[in-house]
Amino acid sequence: MANVKIVLRKNMIRKDGTIPLALRISENYKTNYHWLGQYVFEKDWDNTAGKVKRTHPNSKKLNNFLMKKLTEVNDIYFDSKVRITPKQAKEKLKGPDGLKSFFALAAERIKEKYERGTFSVAKSELSILYNLQEFLNLKRTKNKATVIKEIKERRTERISRAKKSEYLWMDGVNYFQKSTALRFQDIDEAFLNKYKTFCLSYLNQKTRTVTNQLIFIRTLFNLAIKEGIIDQKYYPFAGEKEKIRIGSGNKIGLTIEEVEKIEALKLKEGASIWHTHNVWLFAFYFAGIRISDVVKLKWSDFKDNRLYYVMNKNEKPLSLKIPHKAEKILSYYRKDKTHYNGHVFPFLKNVHPKDAEKIYIKTKNATKLLNKYLKRIAEECGIEKNLSNHIARHSFGNIAGDKIHPLMLQKLYRHSNLKTTLIYQANFIHRDADDALDSVINF
Repeated sequence: MANVKIVLRKNMIRKDGTIPLALRISENYKTNYHWLGQYVFEKDWDNTAGKVKRTHPNSKKLNNFLMKKLTEVNDIYFDSKVRITPKQAKEKLKGPDGLKSFFALAAERIKEKYERGTFSVAKSELSILYNLQEFLNLKRTKNKATVIKEIKERRTERISRAKKSEYLWMDGVNYFQKSTALRFQDIDEAFLNKYKTFCLSYLNQKTRTVTNQLIFIRTLFNLAIKEGIIDQKYYPFAGEKEKIRIGSGNKIGLTIEEVEKIEALKLKEGASIWHTHNVWLFAFYFAGIRISDVVKLKWSDFKDNRLYYVMNKNEKPLSLKIPHKAEKILSYYRKDKTHYNGHVFPFLKNVHPKDAEKIYIKTKNATKLLNKYLKRIAEECGIEKNLSNHIARHSFGNIAGDKIHPLMLQKLYRHSNLKTTLIYQANFIHRDADDALDSVINF
């Protein structure tokens, strides 16, 4: 009979310091792990006894659960009329439908993102689960226009409920944690192809949006394989199967002349459009800081005539000197330094600094407001390009062109690697291609 023990998988420690528990089933130098879905701190684990210590807040309940799991695997061996391997014992423990459904594992991941305060990721990933649910519920006998209308109505209702409760996703997360509607075994090449068609045709999504969803599905598969939820043979992205290709798309920035028009625009001080004007230019002056980061800037981020801040998207720190033009904008707000709860700009003035969820909501609302007024600024300046929050970053890249060394641009953009910078900046370097074109046709 195999050796069965509950162990702490120390090589899989999570960011919060907790470590997963697993049933280790070993025989004849072959070992399989059955994940128990429980995580504990190393200090609360008794490795010799194979149970949690009394220091764990739910030690009695958790130890009863662990004992039950040990009994289950031992019963599998005792009740089997033929010799079984550790892998077969593990499969019997999982049951016919696997340890967790796709939705259940995804909801667990989203909940972790939510608890860590990465709300934007949690929200976007939960939206993917709703899209998958709509796909599974699709009645192909219905008129396509009717289906699209119903999907939009359900989405509007969800958003309305979320706004009223101020709990954006937890109801949805709890719902999907209990769902067994989608098994990993069901997601094969045919499923993915049909889902892509659904997203493009029924949800009217862009190719990049569909690609992001495939990346999420692939991530969940990798996690499920790692945790022993699904066998590698079901992986739909291996070999010649589904390929995920990320298109670069065209990035268009403003020219120097267009930025100068925005700088010269005169607006009523204190008005929402005036704040929008200042925030956009401020982002541009600092090499295209993301607007969501600008909104959260505090006076404490400025020291010795420099800006010190950590980029929210990838947590990369940066220090930049304050350009003269940016200092001029800061001078407008310095007289109200104590009015905005320590923030430079007024969008988070009534939010408690430790209320991460409220900060996220207010920041998201602020970016929507800013985009609204940027449309008006573009009209008043006679700019026909789509003036948005993110175009400040593209505008810096467009004007920089090939004037700045890529390594310096990488630092300014806060990119993790140089390859990303080179791909990004390739959108704005046209001189060589233009010269090559002229050399052929100007005869």
